[in-house]
Amino acid sequence: QSPHPHPPHFNIDVGLKPSPGSSRSTVKTRKMSSSLARAAAGLPVGAEVEETMARIRKYKGVEGVIILNREGATLQSTLTEDQTTAHSAMLSHLTSRATELVKALDPTDDLSFLRVRSRNREIMVAPDKEFILVVIQNPHIADDE
Repeated sequence: QSPHPHPPHFNIDVGLKPSPGSSRSTVKTRKMSSSLARAAAGLPVGAEVEETMARIRKYKGVEGVIILNREGATLQSTLTEDQTTAHSAMLSHLTSRATELVKALDPTDDLSFLRVRSRNREIMVAPDKEFILVVIQNPHIADDE
């Protein structure tokens, strides 16, 4: 048990659109409290999680945000139920396999971020000890402006 009375925090990395004039995406790290743990336990999701998801969705090109537990169960999603089910199952499995790969290469290392980009979509996955944050975006939105 932590000697601190405050809820535990963990970092969630969120890949964002490339900066103007840059071909590389930036990554911002934000702290979130254990309100995601409340969601995992079936308790009401805190305003902090809702605010974080709303903030992420404000970025141009973001099409959806999903929060999963490590077993792949959806805790929160901005996608339709069918889209969420399809994405959650595949991304949970992909994250698990990528984590195994990182551990096989170096047992002291952990997967911190996973990015999959196709011609039409970019999927960014930020796993944590208990949760997986997924952001799906259209990487061409900024290109069109």
